[in-house]
Amino acid sequence: MKKLFAMLLAMAMVLSLAACAPKEPEPSQSGGGTTSTTETDPNKIDDNPTSADGKYEIAMITDLGDLKDKSFNEGTWNGVKLYAHNNGKTYKYYQPANRSEATDDDRYNAYKAAIEGGAKVIVAPGFLQESAMRRAAIENPDVNFIFIDGGVMQEKPTEYGADGVPLPNDSPVLQNVAGILFQEEQCGYLAGYAVVKEGFTKLGFTGGGGGTNPACCRYGYGFVQGANAAAAEMGINVEMRYSWEYGSNYIASPELQSMMQGWYTAGTEVVFACGGPMFQSVAAAASANDGFVIGVDVDQSGDSDTVITSAMKGLAQSVDFALDKYFGNGWSSIGGESTSLGAKEDAVGLPTASWSMKNFSVEEYETMLAGIKDGSVSVDADYSNLEQGYSNLTLTVE
Repeated sequence: MKKLFAMLLAMAMVLSLAACAPKEPEPSQSGGGTTSTTETDPNKIDDNPTSADGKYEIAMITDLGDLKDKSFNEGTWNGVKLYAHNNGKTYKYYQPANRSEATDDDRYNAYKAAIEGGAKVIVAPGFLQESAMRRAAIENPDVNFIFIDGGVMQEKPTEYGADGVPLPNDSPVLQNVAGILFQEEQCGYLAGYAVVKEGFTKLGFTGGGGGTNPACCRYGYGFVQGANAAAAEMGINVEMRYSWEYGSNYIASPELQSMMQGWYTAGTEVVFACGGPMFQSVAAAASANDGFVIGVDVDQSGDSDTVITSAMKGLAQSVDFALDKYFGNGWSSIGGESTSLGAKEDAVGLPTASWSMKNFSVEEYETMLAGIKDGSVSVDADYSNLEQGYSNLTLTVE
């Protein structure tokens, strides 16, 4: 797996996944029939293809927001399209009703439609998919599910006691669900380290999910750690404002833009926008105040000239990996398991081709990345430690 991700993410780091579409490497062909032409640019592949029999064997159920969100949904969808196109598979996406207000029933109905439409394997990004996916997976044991940003799934959901501690759960693990997780704290760390080395001392973080999304929490906690580490090396002190406000639904809003306007006006120089379409509100406020933004999930430098870097994870690459396991008869190695991907698998990092920093070089970044890979640089993933004291960083949680 390490070799696969080294090849795949290296290419994703070269070009952006949105406006500057990446040159993905050729997916492996072990999954079955291939097309006559291998495509490497997902933007050149049809979003709404038709099949001869009206059936689509690969389905994607979108997360909150739109398919073309230039972030989590789009990065995952690009992986579906690339694999399907280059391996001669039919594919289709399903958008749950009510978009950013989608309920578990809305998501379940999307799964049901996908299965009725012939889906053999369903890719679903976002931890909010868990309840609907569990129901669909139990009812359809012959359909396999790839849970992006999700872990092992048991027949019964985890319950918690009054003290917040999870109660014992001895229900069977669903073998038709494969969890794909990322070590977001590592690329968050790299982003925080990079911007402080670049010279920024007044930072901000705004996250989606209201503080309940583990991926966003890991991004943010890593960002804090990286900023503190760089500041300690430089012998300086930095400040960071940290908030989940106006991010519960991961949407752009006048309220979020107004809050960001206040941050930039008060001196914040760069904000890590960690919540899909929330990026639009942050970038608008940054543009109006000569501020900067750190993108998330994919290289967002093509979306705004305020983007100085992006904390990336290999969404498209992880989809290629999991689909190839399914079609290549390797499902047993990932089904009923959580596969966690990080720097060692070359599955997280910063984009280097769109590098715009002047004081922190690509070479310095690669040295830091190598340290995370070999373990000489340690990044804590337990975000319950967020509000600890930091040697060179003053954290204000709002």
